[in-house]
Amino acid sequence: MIVSFFIRHKVSHYEKIRALSIAKLTNNMTSPSDLFYTKEHLWVIKSPEGDWLAGITDYAQDLLGDIVYLDPPKVGANIQSTKPCGIVESVKTGSDLHAPMDGVVTEINQALVDTPEEINDNPYKAWIFKFEPSNPDDTSNLLSANAYDALISED
Repeated sequence: MIVSFFIRHKVSHYEKIRALSIAKLTNNMTSPSDLFYTKEHLWVIKSPEGDWLAGITDYAQDLLGDIVYLDPPKVGANIQSTKPCGIVESVKTGSDLHAPMDGVVTEINQALVDTPEEINDNPYKAWIFKFEPSNPDDTSNLLSANAYDALISED
């Protein structure tokens, strides 16, 4: 997974070594168990209002480094599971945000767009966008916290 990240984002040798070191450290962390995760390093949770919130994982923000720019999907945009729907950029590189499920974007976190560095401070409270999934019961492509931790431990 990390190797494909490096290839897609043309990461330098120094950045590869740093990311691998961070990955070893983050493999000792556990992901919050009340969230679902994607293989593309987003977390999602169903809100009490019925829509879903999405953000990037602690592991992803560690790999990216200091986040300086966020281009979330637009309100009203149709998103398709695993397809790019936005961009997050750090001082080192940029990365696509991949939709966690099929659906329609209902809200973006404008405060986070204005201060994207908050993702680095607390990635599990820094939701990027809300969406209404086409089929809220279809979580088959999402990972549990344990499955996500196993995924990132392979990196």
